[in-house]
Amino acid sequence: MKIIALIALTISLGTAAYAQDALKNWKEMKDFHQVMSQTFHPSEEGNLQPIKTRIGEMAQKAEALKASKVPAELDNKKVRKHINKLVVDSKKLQAKIAAGASDEEITKALSALHDVFHKIVGLCSETEDHGHEGNEGHNHEHGEGGHKHE
Repeated sequence: MKIIALIALTISLGTAAYAQDALKNWKEMKDFHQVMSQTFHPSEEGNLQPIKTRIGEMAQKAEALKASKVPAELDNKKVRKHINKLVVDSKKLQAKIAAGASDEEITKALSALHDVFHKIVGLCSETEDHGHEGNEGHNHEHGEGGHKHE
């Protein structure tokens, strides 16, 4: 019985590691993440200039992510649903900025967009055995920026 449990755990961990590798190697996800990181983190300190000047780029990266081939081990309805939300919400934020939205509105919308991004990362980090959705309670280290979110 212990051997069966050990084999199941090994397979589960191997699947999770494989999914993490796929996430790390997904170019369009890395490209979107780079823009998100370089605009969201300054906003946490009150600097909205990066998002105001790069929202068009962010919306384009979201579109490219949606058009990309989702790695097979990460491809499911929930991931695609949240990628679609990234596209829609990026365009909404772009329209708000173009319309002269307040800093408070921009910050709130960017924070919500960041949450959607992390939802995708959480969904991509799951295996079917976890029995939960999203990234609640998980730390996620990200690429070249090396930042963590809790």
